[in-house]
Amino acid sequence: MNPRSPSVFTSRQRWMFLAVISAALFLVGADNSILYTALPELRDQLGTTPLEGLWIINAYPLVLSGLLLGTGTLGDRIGHRLMFLVGVAIFGLGSLLAAFSPTAWLLIAARGLLGVGAATMMPSSLALVRITFTDVRERNMAIAVWMSVAVVGAATGPVLGGLLLEFFWWGSVFLINVPIALATLLAVVAIAPPNIPNPHKQWDLVSSIWAMFAMLGMVTAIKELANPNRAAWLLIAATVVGLIGLLLFIFRQRVLEQPLLDAQIFRSRIFTGGVVTAAVMMFVVAGLELMTTQRFQTAGGFTPLQAGALVATVAVPSIPAALLGGAFLHRVGFIPLISGGFAVLSLGIGLAWWTFRFDSLVPFIASLLLVGIGSGFASSVASTAILGAAPLDKAGMASSVESVSYEFGTLISVAVFGSLLPFFYALGAPDAVAGDVDHGVEHPVHGPAAIAAYDDAYLLILLILTAVAALAAVVTAYCFRGNPKEAGVDAPQ
Repeated sequence: MNPRSPSVFTSRQRWMFLAVISAALFLVGADNSILYTALPELRDQLGTTPLEGLWIINAYPLVLSGLLLGTGTLGDRIGHRLMFLVGVAIFGLGSLLAAFSPTAWLLIAARGLLGVGAATMMPSSLALVRITFTDVRERNMAIAVWMSVAVVGAATGPVLGGLLLEFFWWGSVFLINVPIALATLLAVVAIAPPNIPNPHKQWDLVSSIWAMFAMLGMVTAIKELANPNRAAWLLIAATVVGLIGLLLFIFRQRVLEQPLLDAQIFRSRIFTGGVVTAAVMMFVVAGLELMTTQRFQTAGGFTPLQAGALVATVAVPSIPAALLGGAFLHRVGFIPLISGGFAVLSLGIGLAWWTFRFDSLVPFIASLLLVGIGSGFASSVASTAILGAAPLDKAGMASSVESVSYEFGTLISVAVFGSLLPFFYALGAPDAVAGDVDHGVEHPVHGPAAIAAYDDAYLLILLILTAVAALAAVVTAYCFRGNPKEAGVDAPQ
């Protein structure tokens, strides 16, 4: 028997391997948010426009989301160990190119390459966890760790970016990935289970291309719709491209013998509930983090490090909350963790809205701690619901859908709130600075009024996030009605 076969892994070896995978996964999560604190710096040093700034952030999750469905099945075909190694290598190369990009559009292209690397490694990392951890309860805990690392990576990205910007130039937020990627490559070669390809598994690149066109059109349409100076032709063209991409993707799945996405899988309400949880949780948390870092830097006078440290408050309780959720799922069931988590999340953001104008920042920080607790509980078992409810012959598909759900939530959140903030700001700002959300607060005459308009826009977004989280609590309670304690139960539809 192969000495590195998962069946003969000791407990220590299994958890060491999980730590190696988690290091790479932390980078994937952090790169979703590490630029939140770097946007003002990029604006000054690269001369980026607000549109370029949004695309610098969105290029990564857009490519990542578009490719994830295909890379999951590709990993089944060529082997998940090889797929993971290739993904880490591409991610390291993309990070190197991004660090030294001389223009905004070259940085956007490098961010797209980072998305390719992340899309290649994410489904394979989860598949390797499933292969390595054969005991169900131990696997639930491992998946909770896997997911919490991604969430914590996203939550600590802003403070990591702020810390680097405090001492180095903006490219350091990407350069830090390179040594970690190299160390991960060496560790995987040394301790990972053997590569097990399945040449009979089909892979379809065309479907991934159509999915990316659908997302590109949708994101562009959202950005343009929220643009006060919108171009009608661009809005129409983006909508048409998105719809055509979506229709071509759907038709493609119907003719494939092994589709990348089989709509039948969503008949399981537990699976659907897990997808809703993953997407909405990231939508809310990413929106809160992006808007909070921007507000406190642009209108609050915070340094990137100070703004990053503030939103990193979300990460502090999320790890223990996620671990507790994975450990106690079999005792308490899905509803207290997921629906209850969304309820706490909604309460935390609502309290942040209420305490924002307090003289002390302490109550606002306490509100962010509640957000971390709620997001930790909700995220801890979302992946378990998705993977456990899927049939065994659709495990690769389920892994891809799970990853897409999280990235899609981030992608849409950045597109929506990155566009709504300047829109809401323009409604309340003086005409002289209404079109300059980035520098209006610095105006010698209208600066105070611009700050007030910025704060009003931020608070309105907090109210939207509060309502979304509360609605998610209701929807997920319906999906997990009966409060199952295992994802694989044959729950009534």
